[in-house]
Amino acid sequence: MKRRTFLQSSLGLGAALPLGAALAGMAGLAGDAAALQWRERALLGFGTTLSLRVAHTDAAQADAALDASVATIRHIEDQMSLFNPASALVRLNRDGVLRQPHPDLVAVLELAQSVSGRSQGAFDATVQPLWAVFEAAARAEALPSPADVAKARAAVGWQHLAVSSGEIRLRQRGMGVTLNGIAQGFAADRVRAGLQARGIRHALINTGEWTALGHPDAARPWLLGLADPRHEDALLARLALDGRSVATSADNECSFSADRRHHHIFDPHTGYSPAELASVTVAAPSCALADALTKVMFVAGFDGALRLARQWQVDVLVVDKRGRWRGTEGLRLQAA
Repeated sequence: MKRRTFLQSSLGLGAALPLGAALAGMAGLAGDAAALQWRERALLGFGTTLSLRVAHTDAAQADAALDASVATIRHIEDQMSLFNPASALVRLNRDGVLRQPHPDLVAVLELAQSVSGRSQGAFDATVQPLWAVFEAAARAEALPSPADVAKARAAVGWQHLAVSSGEIRLRQRGMGVTLNGIAQGFAADRVRAGLQARGIRHALINTGEWTALGHPDAARPWLLGLADPRHEDALLARLALDGRSVATSADNECSFSADRRHHHIFDPHTGYSPAELASVTVAAPSCALADALTKVMFVAGFDGALRLARQWQVDVLVVDKRGRWRGTEGLRLQAA
């Protein structure tokens, strides 16, 4: 297994990412943009490397905005991270109930439940038992038995998760919630809103998923490099951001088998990873929605994802396990 890590260059197109993103060049600021003071921050969060880059005419304001953004990310980790043993989510999974939950935790779970209902359960925040059984087997360099997978899958079911402002409750024995499929996108949305409130008009936000404000310079949009999931040093294409957020899921981010047949994305209906796709990128108005929909599209498969994009009014780029790929028309793709 491996965790996804993001490498980027502050000048020029950075290192290729697992259908992630690389920062386009920042040179050539002109006119009013020349007065902008750029500041950046790298940090560890959500089990990977995150980065923030912002601009303001007042460098102190830019630094203060970065400080506030880091505080926002730490707050969301305190609520939603499974890597933090004291997080609200860990306590929910341990106790089966969480009273007086923070509004942010309620908000992300309500969105998760909405996506679950509309996708007929293709996205399900209660797949944590499946993750646990595969991770336990991987520590023994094995795969779980069909009986173990079936037992874990019996504990999965978004309908048995009760969410309200006063209480979150797991209604079925053995349940567990993971927000690894939506929390990073939610964090990006919260950071973006906070930067806007502080007067930041130009920023690139990488919380493991990507969103942006404004432009990197006077002439170009933010440009993300979409990496081939089978050849991580090669790009499939470049994607110009158009005001929407971008999220990616790929079978090489965390695999339980060398052939990547078994990985961290599960079809809640079968208990196993969807068989057809290697990666999915979604562009959507909200990063949390884009993040969740990458799993819906994974379950749908190559042709199904392209059809679902129209229904959800988003754009997708899908890559199958043979390396065939296709993007919907709304993506602003450029040759690699």
